[in-house]
Amino acid sequence: MLAHMKMRTMGESTEISFTIPSKEAPKVGQALAGLMTLAGHKVRRLNDENEELHPAEEVFSEAHPGSRLYGLRVREGLTQKALAEKLKVRQHHISEMEKGKRTIGLEIAKRISAMFDVSYKAFI
Repeated sequence: MLAHMKMRTMGESTEISFTIPSKEAPKVGQALAGLMTLAGHKVRRLNDENEELHPAEEVFSEAHPGSRLYGLRVREGLTQKALAEKLKVRQHHISEMEKGKRTIGLEIAKRISAMFDVSYKAFI
């Protein structure tokens, strides 16, 4: 199978891209990420719009509903204060929910659901 490689230098950085058969992508991606990590580089996964991808474990942790809220908030780049304003609650309530010290009620869960386009059931 033929793979194509392209390099483009922009100032201090060089972008290297590969075109490979789709079925090989997970294996090659994992190998390249491992190689970069061994070389001392931090690897961030980006989508086609150069937005950082977050693993499901980070966003939807099994620890407690508050950790799911934390993951979504971080993914969206929101501060606790900004999220509190959008949900119309106090900032310290967000902090307590994320730490698992305060339960997330049905009404708040539904507001979170609408804001992040996820099921409210993940928060109750």
